[in-house]
Amino acid sequence: MDKKKLALSAIERLKNEYPDADCTLDYDEAWKLLVSVRLAAQCTDARVNVVVEDLYAKYPDVASLAAASPEEIEEIVRPCGLGRSKARDISACMKILHEKYHDRVPGDFDELLKLPGVGRKSANLIMGDVFGKPAIVTDTHCIRLSNRIGLVDGVKDPKKVEMALWKIVPPEEGNNFCHRLVLHGRAVCTARTKPFCDKCCLADICEKNGL
Repeated sequence: MDKKKLALSAIERLKNEYPDADCTLDYDEAWKLLVSVRLAAQCTDARVNVVVEDLYAKYPDVASLAAASPEEIEEIVRPCGLGRSKARDISACMKILHEKYHDRVPGDFDELLKLPGVGRKSANLIMGDVFGKPAIVTDTHCIRLSNRIGLVDGVKDPKKVEMALWKIVPPEEGNNFCHRLVLHGRAVCTARTKPFCDKCCLADICEKNGL
């Protein structure tokens, strides 16, 4: 099976397995997703969802968070790990949103990449989840599963995986496909244990089945 057919098959099977795929970070405004995705680096989404409750209770909008010092932000977000660098990025990012974008998150990929602490993964997540644009979010689950399934061959660099997937995944499917890879990676095709291939909906088409 060529990679494009393999991708289409994986997309359909995962769609049936996880029909309600969505971002597992809680947010009700675009700027909150921007904050949460920065905090999620080397931290679980579940912990981020708890920590941001206190952050937003104290700083309920872009303007108030932009006015807070990095030290004040760090005091709250420290449980997510890497508190100092994350707080510094969040502070700088909110200041730019407040001063340049009138408290709104830009809907342009290249503009998002200019924001402190925002890389391609975060920018794609914002484009897909907030603005409904085509997106490929290459987090650790996406990279691991893409290699195991055989969508890419021994490629670990996030941007290279993203570029490879753009060639074989229909643009309108990319964002939800990546969300489903996260769900599948947590439940079945795990990283810390041997994958549960016996209950995997992709077992018969997976290149690394059982490895």
